[in-house]
Amino acid sequence: MLDKAALLDRITQTPGKCGGRPCIRGMRIRVSDILETLADNVPASEILADFPDLEPEDIQACLLFAALRIDFPRIAV
Repeated sequence: MLDKAALLDRITQTPGKCGGRPCIRGMRIRVSDILETLADNVPASEILADFPDLEPEDIQACLLFAALRIDFPRIAV
């Protein structure tokens, strides 16, 4: 398994590409597309078959990216 920094390096954001949304390794495959596909219960093996340029680490990177984006404390009032 790659370290977290190496996984996160796979996620890129380029102004003007996919509306500036996070993508995988500069390709036009958005992190949100992969996450939504996983949420639809599509196995990672099928995603990798549908997107031959993807690597298993790309899917791991999407999951880590999402986990870190939602991990923030919130003060209850």
